[in-house]
Amino acid sequence: MISVEEARTRLLAPLKALGAEQVALSEAAGRVLAEDVTARRTQPPWPVSAMDGYAVRAVDVARVPARLKVIGAVPAGQAYAGTLGRGEAVRIFTGAPMPQGADAVVIQEDAERHGDMVELREAAPLGHYVRPAGLDFREGEVGLAAGRRLTARDVGLAAAMNRPWLKVHRKPRIAILPTGDEVVMPGDPVGPNQIVSSNGLALAALVAQCGGLPLHLPIAPDRPDALQRMAEATVGADFLVTCGGASVGEHDLVRDALGASGLSLDFWKIAMRPGKPLMVGRYRDTPMMGLPGNPVSSLVCGLLFLKPAIERLTGLAAAEAPPLRARLAAALPANDRRQDYLRASLRRAPDGTLEARAFAKQDSSMMSLLAKSNCLIVRPPHAPPAPAGTSVEIVLLDPDPALA
Repeated sequence: MISVEEARTRLLAPLKALGAEQVALSEAAGRVLAEDVTARRTQPPWPVSAMDGYAVRAVDVARVPARLKVIGAVPAGQAYAGTLGRGEAVRIFTGAPMPQGADAVVIQEDAERHGDMVELREAAPLGHYVRPAGLDFREGEVGLAAGRRLTARDVGLAAAMNRPWLKVHRKPRIAILPTGDEVVMPGDPVGPNQIVSSNGLALAALVAQCGGLPLHLPIAPDRPDALQRMAEATVGADFLVTCGGASVGEHDLVRDALGASGLSLDFWKIAMRPGKPLMVGRYRDTPMMGLPGNPVSSLVCGLLFLKPAIERLTGLAAAEAPPLRARLAAALPANDRRQDYLRASLRRAPDGTLEARAFAKQDSSMMSLLAKSNCLIVRPPHAPPAPAGTSVEIVLLDPDPALA
């Protein structure tokens, strides 16, 4: 058996970011940039007012109260054609270009209008309430770097930079092939010795959540010829994932069946729990991962291995964030030689510290506990007993603003 760290390294090493495609900005959220995005304009393109009020020369309002002659008005979207002279002011609104000669704004709350005269009660130093040209960005500046997954905020910035189209990495097509005579799809008739399959649908949801395109295939029966035919149908996918048939049981056929039709295996045992029988290799020209059949094992391995594989294929820049840690709410016994991932609930304690509590039962068939969990507690191989209060590494299952 190899370690989790070695397995992840060997899985990711041959994977490269997929090629680029151009998408409309309206379709770019969640995609990963394949090139830097530079501004096509300067924002703002000229000095503009930051408030509603009066554009003035700072020297004219150095001493207040000051009475100035109002020679015009300029709403947003228009410009004052003249030049501001001594003792003059222009009524201005937020976002409007500053008139020539004006270098400060007095807000309307500090002004009192009397016909074509205005009395200003507050001084306005040079640049007061003025947004200079290029305050936000300048033409040619890089606003968004390649390798970034685009958020709604990024889309807004790209729009402001006048970029209606963006180059992003193509979404990886992830073929998901569930196996086993004992499983049926939700809603189908369930035989006396069958169970309802959850693996394929859960993994498809994970793939979509990670930015991939899930290709969810029908359940393959436990026959080598049928398994080979269905695997051959995945030609053109960027990554193949099988569910079940990855251990050493008499009826676990994935390794032998696909080995006879083009599977080159790298490794198939990892010193972890849940998820020891995980296969990694290539099926013909396609990277391949064989996940265990137990539902929790399958999804935990998906989170730990499939998720980073998809991120690598989408071109997402590698994040070197330190591991997240929490203190134990209850004691844990010593661990054996396999790295353990315990389903747990995470909360922020009254003192502000993250606190994790492992569920008492950790059977790898219990999806209900995984659904209730919001983190996994990581127990290294041969970890000694850990009393309550011990700091442990955790894997956050879903971003939770309440825990930030």
